[in-house]
Amino acid sequence: MDINFELYKIFYHAATTGSFSIAANRLFITQSAVSQAIKNLETRLGTQLFFRKTRHLKLTREGELLLSHVEQAYNLLKSAESKMAELQDLQSGTIQVGASDTICKYFLIPYLQEFNRRYPKLKMKVINRTSAQILEILKNGALDFGIVTLPLNDPLITTHVLTAVEDILVAAPHFSELRHRTLSLGDLAGYPLLFLEKTSATRRNFDAYLSSKALSVTPELELESVDLLVEFARIGLGIAHVQRESASTLIAAGELFEVKVEEGLPLRHLGIAALKNVPFSKAAECFIAMLMNETFT
Repeated sequence: MDINFELYKIFYHAATTGSFSIAANRLFITQSAVSQAIKNLETRLGTQLFFRKTRHLKLTREGELLLSHVEQAYNLLKSAESKMAELQDLQSGTIQVGASDTICKYFLIPYLQEFNRRYPKLKMKVINRTSAQILEILKNGALDFGIVTLPLNDPLITTHVLTAVEDILVAAPHFSELRHRTLSLGDLAGYPLLFLEKTSATRRNFDAYLSSKALSVTPELELESVDLLVEFARIGLGIAHVQRESASTLIAAGELFEVKVEEGLPLRHLGIAALKNVPFSKAAECFIAMLMNETFT
């Protein structure tokens, strides 16, 4: 089936704006041309793509399926166009990176600062989402790469390890009886625990570790934010499972202390996640080289 790409382009704008008139304005064509293009596309595909009786355009199930593929292709083409336009001396270009709150705050920021100092004419766009959401955005072609918690098991994604991350358990002086004790993982069930939500990669890794020890614990509270876990631990609500860097200042100030466990906690790894067989732009290659070869403290 040989369908003109322009038809898909018009469909994309009509579907994402929900309006033939807005799509026409964006594409600098008439509304009737948009309507006719959609009719032609529906005829060639042999299916209806929009419900037209509502005030705003609404996609049919087939239209939603088509959009999911067209959107990915459109974003990849835009990305390719942008990469082709970049100058070889890194005087222009945009890098789009995805990372979670915690990864941004405790890992990525110094790299962004240094990269901006070296290449002030390059634009950096950071999409702040969970690791799972970043992977979906990446698959839609809207990111150059993501920085996520490893491991991943996705046939469309390739990964490169960047650094190890140490997780610890922390508590406030309210639990002072634990300060000089070493607990077993099994002992944790006897205390109020503060964990990230089950959807987070960090939590999934920790649950898998507990499961490998034939253990399962139910936290008192589950939160989206590592910083909130630290604060809730600080006011004595329980023992929090957090990244060491997130609690280091309060530990140094004596407002928190590390709760030791006999078995220890496994290291996590952060890594670059990118679409397989999709080349990086020159700007993205340069930033990745910095991430992989330089350290900022």
